[in-house]
Amino acid sequence: MLFLSLTLAGFAQNLSNLSTLRVDNLSDAQIEQLIKRAESSGLTPTQLEAMAREQGLSPIEAAKLRERINNLQRRTQSSNPGSASIGNRNMNGSMMTNDPFDSIRRADPYFDLTPFQKKIFGYKLFHNRNLDFNPSLNLPTPQGYVIGAGDQLLVDVYGASQQSFDLTVSPEGRVLIPNIGPVQVGGSTIEAATSRLKGSLSRIYSGLSGSNPNTFLEIRLGNIRSIKVSMVGELTKPGTYTLPSFATVFNGLFAAGGPNENGAFRNIQVYRDSRLVATVDIYEFLAKGEQSSNITLQDNDVVIVPPVQARVEIVGPVRREGFFEVKPNESLQDLYIYTGGFLPTAYKERITVRRFENNLRKVLDVVQADFGSFSPKDGDEILISESINRYTNRVQISGAVFQPGEYSLEEGSLTVSQLVKRAEGLKPEAFVTRATLYRTNSDLTLGAESIDLKGILDGTSQDVDLRNEDLLFIPSRYEIQEEFYVKISGEINLPGTYPYASEMTVGDLILRSGGLLQSATNSSIEIARRVRDASSGKIAEILTLSINSDLSLSEEEKNLSLQPFDHVFIRRSPGFEREQLVRVTGEVIYPGDFAISGANERISDVIRRAGGLNQFAYPRGANLIRRTVYYKGMTEEEIKEMLMKEIRSKLDPEKNREINEAENILFERLNNKLLELEETKLERSRLAAEKRLDQLNVMDSLRLDSALNAVRLKEQDLVGIDLEAILANPGGPEDLILQEGDIIQIPKQLQTVRMVGEVLLPTTTRFVKTQGLRSYISKAGGFSENARKSKTYVIYANGDARRTHSFFGIKFYPRVEPGAEIVVPEKPVRERITTAGWIGLASSLATVAILIQTIVNNSNNN
Repeated sequence: MLFLSLTLAGFAQNLSNLSTLRVDNLSDAQIEQLIKRAESSGLTPTQLEAMAREQGLSPIEAAKLRERINNLQRRTQSSNPGSASIGNRNMNGSMMTNDPFDSIRRADPYFDLTPFQKKIFGYKLFHNRNLDFNPSLNLPTPQGYVIGAGDQLLVDVYGASQQSFDLTVSPEGRVLIPNIGPVQVGGSTIEAATSRLKGSLSRIYSGLSGSNPNTFLEIRLGNIRSIKVSMVGELTKPGTYTLPSFATVFNGLFAAGGPNENGAFRNIQVYRDSRLVATVDIYEFLAKGEQSSNITLQDNDVVIVPPVQARVEIVGPVRREGFFEVKPNESLQDLYIYTGGFLPTAYKERITVRRFENNLRKVLDVVQADFGSFSPKDGDEILISESINRYTNRVQISGAVFQPGEYSLEEGSLTVSQLVKRAEGLKPEAFVTRATLYRTNSDLTLGAESIDLKGILDGTSQDVDLRNEDLLFIPSRYEIQEEFYVKISGEINLPGTYPYASEMTVGDLILRSGGLLQSATNSSIEIARRVRDASSGKIAEILTLSINSDLSLSEEEKNLSLQPFDHVFIRRSPGFEREQLVRVTGEVIYPGDFAISGANERISDVIRRAGGLNQFAYPRGANLIRRTVYYKGMTEEEIKEMLMKEIRSKLDPEKNREINEAENILFERLNNKLLELEETKLERSRLAAEKRLDQLNVMDSLRLDSALNAVRLKEQDLVGIDLEAILANPGGPEDLILQEGDIIQIPKQLQTVRMVGEVLLPTTTRFVKTQGLRSYISKAGGFSENARKSKTYVIYANGDARRTHSFFGIKFYPRVEPGAEIVVPEKPVRERITTAGWIGLASSLATVAILIQTIVNNSNNN
């Protein structure tokens, strides 16, 4: 790890020479260090790539570098959804993320490996941080274990005699038994040492020997010794390692980091006392779990990992791609065991081998019959192709059938009628007049053939034989026509749009829409019908009829059935008017809502019905609030969506009556169409939001302020009235005719006057009848320096306003009444003409003077 850290640190410190960079030889950890080094220098990943290109990095390597950085960015963002991308200051909520790569490093046990190393089969085995090859020390004492200096032997004597001995093997290989002396056990196995100790102890315990012993002996290992093993050759971290005496070859390889990129995985040699005792093949362990050659190491053993002799690369649809080491006597068939076999999509009949031979490259074709005899060579690149993605016996049917999908084309013939029968027949809404058979031509172009489906099913037309990859499309009549509906409006309980039903009459539609209102008339019902022939100039055909008041079916109604898209208008009965309300608030005897009794009812009439003014009323401050109407029309698309929503709402079984199967199908169809419209609207909204965001990026502050301060249209206006004049002369010009929604406000006696605008102390003061406007201005501290005195105006309690008048320089200020508000506006800001402006003005005047002089001279000459 120290060596790797120093390597990465040294690599990361140098950004001055990126021209020799080989991205495939860099691990994710090295790419991470490169990014961090660039960030510490103030460079983003994009700028890092640009700098590498400027230093001479090839476009291919630059593209690989960009792809590796992008992959790290995506993995970082997927691991930390709340974090910013690499190259920016990383934030996660309100907390700073110190290392955005930390989550990737924890999730990927091979973060420190290069792409090439990850592709070597077996390389990951000794670099997986989640894998531990440490030997288990909780095993029963193996009988073949060779005893050495430092081992602790626990000897138990049991039976007729009982005794325990705790013996430690001396450097000379002996153990000292009390009352017996030293016994040589070093270099012996547990089984042999047991026999020796039994012979020595039988001098004290006679029951251990003989044909019928009654005393027994058992040897167990206590603390085991450590051994030193030399790990040499093509290893990640070669050296001498101290291991437990139980350690095997795999334990030693794991401690040394396993073979490096050039190390052999199939010919690892174990030497003991200068003799070869075992050859380990890691592939046998990975592919078959075979560990017979994974022997227990002994002190001073030497494990040698030689360079790889032959390595090939397998590319294509196998379960495990990568680089594989091969032995001289192995074939392709043996090699596929380590790849995990072919994927179902692989083309197994033939493979392609690229090989270096005589300093040139060549291509070999190997058929499946030769897989067992073909021997790969070092450097071979074995390419496996994909099978052709084509069907040999498939036909399809889609549209208005009960079971659309794929069906097999049997060896015999399959016709259109048989395919429809396999699909469980046609749905009732199927459009049988015409169907389309889409065919794949021999040159893989698409062809179409019209089919008389009705004639084929009736037997009046010849059936059509199907071919491979034919697709029969049977449309639904609902898919090729506009959705039929009828509308009803006017004096009806539930006006709106409703689904059309054949033979539907006006009475049926009235019942569906909740029945007539009391204001409705059953005569002179009008039907607007679409005109299909526009050559006559008519826009709509207007039909009128009368229905019975009890909604019983009459002959006239029966003979006039509705047609799709008809619009039925229910008129109001002559003389019927619904109540229209106005409101009187404030100082009257009976405030509240009042119904307008007649078309010419005025303010004085409603005040009289409200009991008149009370003793606290201030009639000069009364005002009228009246509605305003602004309407923005809907687009055709919005109208269509609204109509479908209304029909769907009327068919919703959770809100309305039980619906039949036809209505349920219509409800689902409309629901699906509306869902598609919603998805389209969401996509448009997303694109519009992105467009607005792009515009905001280049929008200056003035345009932004204008966008945020759009004018709001008022829904109500304040109308000033003179209630004293109205009550003195009812029906006069001041007495306005009331409209629905009017609000008459009559305040209490007002006793204050308010000063606002460009005065020194905007305030409210007590009303004094004898004082004029300037006196009230003085109570507010007088005019400010920016006051525009000549434009001072007064807003009265009833909403009227009056301005200041001037006559020969004399200002006549409006009178002040209780509840009034004095407003002093601000002087407009005047920009002084700059020096450039004066120069431009002088130039213009000089030009005009020259033009006049020229005209005068021409006149004199003439």
